[in-house]
Amino acid sequence: MDMITLSPLALFVHAGLVGKAVMAILLMASIWCWILIVEGIMASFKLRRSLTKAGMGDVSGQLQTLINAGQHALTIHIEGETVGEKRQRLVEAMGREGRKLLSLADQGLPTLAVIASISPFIGLLGTVWGIMSSFADIAGSKDTSLAVVAPGIAEALAATAYGLAAAIPASVGYSKLGASLGRSAHDLNDVIDHLAVILMSRSTASKQGSL
Repeated sequence: MDMITLSPLALFVHAGLVGKAVMAILLMASIWCWILIVEGIMASFKLRRSLTKAGMGDVSGQLQTLINAGQHALTIHIEGETVGEKRQRLVEAMGREGRKLLSLADQGLPTLAVIASISPFIGLLGTVWGIMSSFADIAGSKDTSLAVVAPGIAEALAATAYGLAAAIPASVGYSKLGASLGRSAHDLNDVIDHLAVILMSRSTASKQGSL
């Protein structure tokens, strides 16, 4: 067999209609997967950089929304509210903004999970169809030689390869990005608790200065 026939393009060209449809779907899923992975890496890196700066006292950029939410919560006066309750309200307000930041960073993870889970099954559909095509060719030609069954088997194996090519990076990307964002979520909670203490201290100092 000529080596050119083992290339993804050659296998696609020589596949049947169903095989081509399966491979095209998996190719688009693979491209989409890599786009989501790159976007997720960039969003995770940006969030990690902001959290690192926040640990050094520089709360700016996308984390500025946490300060804004906390300051807005401070302006709301609730009769009979204790200091502890007010601090908890600040933490909750900033936590809502923090969850928005995390949701923007991990919005591609559900799609990666779907690609990782269904791509092998879509590839399996192409595999089964290719094997069925081989048996049909055997029945039609009444010949079991390799020349008869090879096209269908090649189509079947190509569909499997396309499915794995989409599923493997999606699964790895989902796991790695999920772990990274999980660490970011933990660090974000620490930043929120620290900011709540700072804002409460400033509010108390401002009230004492005005007396």
